[in-house]
Amino acid sequence: MPICVRDPWRVQYFENTSCPPETRIPVDDMDAWAWNKEHRWIYDRLAVALSQKLPAGPHGAEPDAFPVFSKPITNLKGMGIGSRIIQTRAEYERTYEAGHFWMPVLTGPHLSTDVAVIDSKIVWARHAIGEPWRDGMFRFWKIMSEQDPSLLDTLTTWCKCNLYGYSGMVNFESIGGTIIEAHLRFADQWCDLYGAGWTDALVKLYGDKVWRFDDSARRDGFSIPLFADPAGTYKHPPAKKQAMIRAMPEISSLQITFHEKKSLDEQARPPGGMRLALINSWTLRGGIDAIKQVATCFPAENLIIR
Repeated sequence: MPICVRDPWRVQYFENTSCPPETRIPVDDMDAWAWNKEHRWIYDRLAVALSQKLPAGPHGAEPDAFPVFSKPITNLKGMGIGSRIIQTRAEYERTYEAGHFWMPVLTGPHLSTDVAVIDSKIVWARHAIGEPWRDGMFRFWKIMSEQDPSLLDTLTTWCKCNLYGYSGMVNFESIGGTIIEAHLRFADQWCDLYGAGWTDALVKLYGDKVWRFDDSARRDGFSIPLFADPAGTYKHPPAKKQAMIRAMPEISSLQITFHEKKSLDEQARPPGGMRLALINSWTLRGGIDAIKQVATCFPAENLIIR
């Protein structure tokens, strides 16, 4: 298997993809940072903000106005760890935290965009739009069949200016057309919704720096999480139950997204709760029906229900 997967629930997407053993494809930011010394500066979120001429600075530098959005300058574990809105100057002074920075509170659609890049040029792109909920959590993501031309223009220009010589995947998160962070990898949690042959194209991109993927059959998809109280204790659902859910209509995949033998404190999570599972589906209704079935496997009093 060519793709270097740390979380066992991702293996299902790549186990049947063949590749030369010398090809390394990162899924996690820890590996992407280690293997891309020339371009790993983009994990500095403050640098990404300043590259777009946004008002931003590290904690200790004074914002001109409030509120501001605060989060770690670098966070290789993701999941919105440490992110929050700071409403006032007094709150800012009281909540100073080394290694964090501030930037504007942005409004507009929150998109995740995967792009395939060859020598800083985007050759393929796919957007997903999040339905925000609360405390860093999302109700669901819609993996869009249509393109966002304006955002794609922004990302194309940014790559040309900032990723000279880079070939591989890049994942961007943006709000209202402004990049809030970038990753030298793809969004592995819903890559099965990109279509048959996508992982084979991924291997060719990293191995030969070419992109060959028939994207004519792209369609909308949905990725729906299940969150719970991080103070709870949880076990994986029985294999038979998982198989039944995967066989439901319109379901592409089921991920049980926590390590059963690790404490929840050791696992990355958004501020609002622990993500226990993720359903990828071709319809929102089908995905919701499936996530309700997953929910029956956990204590109802611990679940954070949308």
